[in-house]
Amino acid sequence: MYYSRLKLASVLGVCLLGLLLCLPNGLRNPFPSMPWRQIHLGLDLRGGSYLLMQVDLKSLTHDRLQTLADGTRETLLKSQLGYRNISTNADTSTVSFMPRDAAETDADLAALNKMPRAVANEFTVQKQDNGGIVLTLSPEALKARAREAVTQSIEIVRRRIDATGAVDPEITRQGDDRIVVELPGITDPERIKTLLGTTAKMTFRLVDPNPTHATAAPPGVSLLPMSTAGDGPPLPVYDHVDVDGTDLTNAGAVIDSQSGEWAVTFTFDSVGTHAFSTVTQANVGRRFAIVLDNKVIEAPVIRSPITGGNGQITGGFDAQKATDLALMLRAGALPAPLSVMEQRTIGPSLGADSIRAGILSLAAGFVFVILFMALFYGRFGWYANVALLANLVLMIAILSLFEATLTLPGMAGMLLTLGMAVDANILINERIREEVARGRTPLAAMQAGFERATSTIVDSNATALLAHVMLFVFGTGPVRGFALTITIGIVTTLFTTLLLSRLLMVRWYALTRPTSLPV
Repeated sequence: MYYSRLKLASVLGVCLLGLLLCLPNGLRNPFPSMPWRQIHLGLDLRGGSYLLMQVDLKSLTHDRLQTLADGTRETLLKSQLGYRNISTNADTSTVSFMPRDAAETDADLAALNKMPRAVANEFTVQKQDNGGIVLTLSPEALKARAREAVTQSIEIVRRRIDATGAVDPEITRQGDDRIVVELPGITDPERIKTLLGTTAKMTFRLVDPNPTHATAAPPGVSLLPMSTAGDGPPLPVYDHVDVDGTDLTNAGAVIDSQSGEWAVTFTFDSVGTHAFSTVTQANVGRRFAIVLDNKVIEAPVIRSPITGGNGQITGGFDAQKATDLALMLRAGALPAPLSVMEQRTIGPSLGADSIRAGILSLAAGFVFVILFMALFYGRFGWYANVALLANLVLMIAILSLFEATLTLPGMAGMLLTLGMAVDANILINERIREEVARGRTPLAAMQAGFERATSTIVDSNATALLAHVMLFVFGTGPVRGFALTITIGIVTTLFTTLLLSRLLMVRWYALTRPTSLPV
């Protein structure tokens, strides 16, 4: 029951620090240059937008098959082996072709089995009864790519949203192929939806110069439309990607000094710079298409080799379109398109009603708990109430320190924490009552009451802490907010109950030296 000056100062210092950390939630920052941490309101309290998006996993299979088909062509040509009628089938996840000569079948199989694989057992190579050769993608490899694509999509979505300046977005995974995006404070999500719905997969490919292919594209060539309507017929563009947009390191929106129009500048890394230099040196005089999401932005003629690794895209952009395109190129291309499955806009009036209801319930619960403790335990009940108030302050302080997002379930967690804190104080007071009834002196009764109640309090809070940590680890969305609030509340409860309550009782006893306890 002894409190040294250092222990006394430490307990009071923690309470004072908690009070200071709470102030930003009710005051404006008087020093804009100083960090001012406060709790942010979630979607259910502040209002905003909710988007449920689905990753198009079928396009992943299509892209992987196209890459496998390109790799097959390249491998056979390097080995001086021919092929006929190479095709892909997304339903069976296969690439098939006929050897140029039946005598080359074994050589084709040997060459294809040496092709590099991104993952182990990614595909198998087999000979068909009709003499053809088929490459089949492994279902396990496709599933692994799908999981990786969803994880990568979440990260890219987060980077794109952060670049728009949205405050406290909540981006979580739902199921195998869905992403939930919550945007507090954004009531018109059209621009966000456009940003997220654009794959932003940029490639640089040569245009087929054969005029007859402008109407009927042969294998290995695709007719791609221009990105701006009225820019002419589709262009025959080779499927082979000469330079990939993933090699971009930076992009920005600028005003072209010659035309006065908005443009997007880009910079390649060393790999992209080498590839861009090689293709422009070997194809001077040919058209080079800049393709974004299977639409040609522009197809300029290569006048001279470009070796610096820098370039500029002009395509009739306005300021917003140029800025958004640069943003998407910087954030990276989505591995697969995202489609909006569900969209909801929550008005701020609903958030205001929720805040009023939450504050009312929290205040009512707090008042009833205070009255209960005061009526049943007198002076020690009031000490428990002071500890309870400190508990609430410390919870808000910790949430403010980490700039947590408070939701309606989080407010419910705060109220539940206050009830759990009262349980601990009741255990202590009842234990002290029992010791007084046994005839112990006031100091001995207080000492025994705290000692015998402490193990029970620690055990019960430890099990509750473990349960809510598991809720936070395996839960999503509101469940995690609820679990986080209670987890913080359990820590503050142990501090206020076992240290602050005892401190108040000990200081009262040291000042008054009572002959009996007010229990």
